[in-house]
Amino acid sequence: MRIKGALFDFSGTLFRIESVRSWLHAVLAERGPMMDEAEFERCARELEAAGALPGGPLPQQVPTSLATLWAARDESAELHRQAYTALARQVSLPDPELYDALYERQMSPDAWQPYPDAAEVLSALRGAGTRIAVVSNIGWDLRPVFRAHGLDSLVDAYVLSYEHGIQKPDARLFHTACTLLGQKPADVVMVGDDRHADGGAAALGCDVRFVRHLPVAERPDGLRMLGLVPDVA
Repeated sequence: MRIKGALFDFSGTLFRIESVRSWLHAVLAERGPMMDEAEFERCARELEAAGALPGGPLPQQVPTSLATLWAARDESAELHRQAYTALARQVSLPDPELYDALYERQMSPDAWQPYPDAAEVLSALRGAGTRIAVVSNIGWDLRPVFRAHGLDSLVDAYVLSYEHGIQKPDARLFHTACTLLGQKPADVVMVGDDRHADGGAAALGCDVRFVRHLPVAERPDGLRMLGLVPDVA
């Protein structure tokens, strides 16, 4: 199969969010209040268990009262913010303004790091004439992250769930991406880390390939090893 179009997931595929500890530390360093070590560790541990960091570890358990909101969280910016700040509010923090500050932090380009081979693989695909789209379940505009890390010029289109009101694995999101790239699904590959959400592209006839959602240091060549471009396989 000659790949004419490539769709990439964002979080866990091309980029990785910072750790929960780094996330909390960055917000506290910017706005306070200061915490002693024991309090910091408690908050970080409980925020991680709650799944309060978008793109970070999933909630160990979603409260029944939040189940409906959680299921639809990526359908709009409002739902996304409500869902994640509600999860964070399960954790007692010393300043109520911290919940919104934490949410704002995860939208900062500084909170994200591209995987080591992301630029190489995207560049090689573009060099081979492949058109590229980012297809993400998300509640905010990730384009500034790509611009800040120098990858925006390698992307032809962004298809973000909150801008369309639908979430992967809904095939309509992948169809929109293929249409924007001007390619038939049979000539397109979807690359992601979630077999349920990203696997939805198979319903259209796209090839689907998966990477593992690991810390950046633990996955130096996950994209390269997919064989999307022979020269970087």
